[in-house]
Amino acid sequence: MLTGRQRQQALPALPALLALLALASLCLALPAAPPAQAATRSPVVLVHGYNADPGVWGALRADLRAAGYTDAELFSFGYDTHQSVNEVLAGRLGAYVDQVRRETGAARVDVVAHSFGSLVSRWYVKFGGGAATVDHWVSLAGPNRGTSTAWACALWDQACRDMTPGSYVVKNLNGGDETPGAVKYATFWSNCDEVVNPDDSVPLTGAANTPVGCLGHNDLLGDDATSAGVRAFLAT
Repeated sequence: MLTGRQRQQALPALPALLALLALASLCLALPAAPPAQAATRSPVVLVHGYNADPGVWGALRADLRAAGYTDAELFSFGYDTHQSVNEVLAGRLGAYVDQVRRETGAARVDVVAHSFGSLVSRWYVKFGGGAATVDHWVSLAGPNRGTSTAWACALWDQACRDMTPGSYVVKNLNGGDETPGAVKYATFWSNCDEVVNPDDSVPLTGAANTPVGCLGHNDLLGDDATSAGVRAFLAT
């Protein structure tokens, strides 16, 4: 039992204790600080090439996920590659991009295309309204000025005809400004490409054009240095 003197000595500490309890209650009542906002980035739409399917993007998708992208930010456009670039496929890609924008709430998307997909996506950007909805556009081994190997199937296949040098599609894509609008453009090309001939069909005036060395046409899809270059470009 406390003596009178001990009780008097303990009393001054009581207000301080009450003040500490009040401060603790206030801290508990305050809302937690919101988490730091992640840097804004556009969802990525991957567009495969001729006679291919979305499965070709496995390596790049894995690299993008490792770099912080979620599956909800990565989309693969699958399509029948034997149809016309300008009359059919670019319009379908545009509808797909609109769907991605609705799903994600994003104003713009980034497009990464391989081979023939470069022509499809370029037509959408240049003539289909994509200049307003695409932030970054990337071409891996795209026959942007046509390829002589497409003559092998041009007789019976519309997409092959579209890829031939001097075709209606190639002429219109390269007429005037090759990289129109505020879109950021990049190409990656190989000097050993067995499908795109000549090799310098890939680079475009106004784009960031990166040689990747001696790689096969499809090897760009799984090449680590190419993937790193694509990811660095998308981050700009």
